[in-house]
Amino acid sequence: MKQMMVEMTGKTVQEATDAALAELGATIDEVDIEIIQEPSSGFLGLGKKPAKVVVKMIGYEPEEEIKEEIKEEIKEEIREEEIKKEEEVQKEDGEEKQSKPQRTKDPVATAEKFLKEVFDSMKIEAEMESELVDNKQLKINIRGSEMGVIIGKRGQTLDSLQYLTNLVINKGESPYISVTLDTESYRERRKETLESLAFNLAKKAKHLRKNVILEPMNPYERRIIHSTLQNDRFVTTYSEGTEPHRYVVISPKKHY
Repeated sequence: MKQMMVEMTGKTVQEATDAALAELGATIDEVDIEIIQEPSSGFLGLGKKPAKVVVKMIGYEPEEEIKEEIKEEIKEEIREEEIKKEEEVQKEDGEEKQSKPQRTKDPVATAEKFLKEVFDSMKIEAEMESELVDNKQLKINIRGSEMGVIIGKRGQTLDSLQYLTNLVINKGESPYISVTLDTESYRERRKETLESLAFNLAKKAKHLRKNVILEPMNPYERRIIHSTLQNDRFVTTYSEGTEPHRYVVISPKKHY
């Protein structure tokens, strides 16, 4: 009897979906795809999770007990991952106390010094307000009269500065500290813009009953689109292309 439904994991949702289609011997237009879990890289390799999808042939409805069995399996896997993650974190904490060197540089001072040098070279006057949270995340808010230059097109300049600042403060240092740069609440405004865009383009995909392709985005912005539409009953989302030109596709579900 031909297999009608399969659960599959992969590094990305697309990889898991492709593996499921191969297992079922089906094409994308013959199946319904449900994203169970988005992939996560975790923190310092801990808590890393693969993408997980359930793919079933259009029109196939599994018995209720099979659905419940799948749900229970997923819950059990999540519980096991949480226990394993907690054990690894405890082990890592113990090893850090015994063997990992302490930071030799003040991350706040290092970050602000680097950014000041960048702003001076750009001839931009800017003030910085920094906050170190739990010695894990450094938040820096930048203020000034020329913040549009620092933000750049779709935040590309701000993202590049954030990436470089991460490299500077973590070079040869541990534990790792994540840097987030923001100015004029750009991050929150961009998130709201992307959420609104996702809803509007999902309506377009439903109305036209065809795929809608978004402009290329960085991984953080693609996650916002996926997260915004993950509970939509009528559309599904997936990413295609290669970095830095990877983009999101909003696709109407076949039953709709």
